[in-house]
Amino acid sequence: MSFTMMQKLSLQCLKADQPLITTIRNASKKTGGSTRNKKGHPRPKHRGWRVMDGHIVSQGTILATQLTTRFHPGLNVGFGRNGTLFAMEHGKVYVTCETIDPNWDHSWVQRNYAGRQDQTIYKKFFNVIPEKQHQRFRLVDEI
Repeated sequence: MSFTMMQKLSLQCLKADQPLITTIRNASKKTGGSTRNKKGHPRPKHRGWRVMDGHIVSQGTILATQLTTRFHPGLNVGFGRNGTLFAMEHGKVYVTCETIDPNWDHSWVQRNYAGRQDQTIYKKFFNVIPEKQHQRFRLVDEI
């Protein structure tokens, strides 16, 4: 082949619709492995005791949070809609273990103690005992 013939062939190749060199891009990073801590985990709720036995609390203090009835309200303790136990009086907290006589008509009791009607059930009770008030008050007329 002569030199002019090669020039003609190369010109025909350059005039073709497809480019001479095609580039292929590859991934520049490796694929990530699986992780154990996914983003979808909700934050922990930290349920359980808030106040220990023997501590002094004021009115409205949360004593315990729970999903099921682990703890029961005793003297001067309220039971919230979500199972939270809270102090209804200012005083000292006492936690006791007692047998329960549940109200079987209550929805919480039906959900948590179904099938245990004939058994003796022991649960922790939170009690708040109010402290005696000092007798230092005087009537305004006496002062």
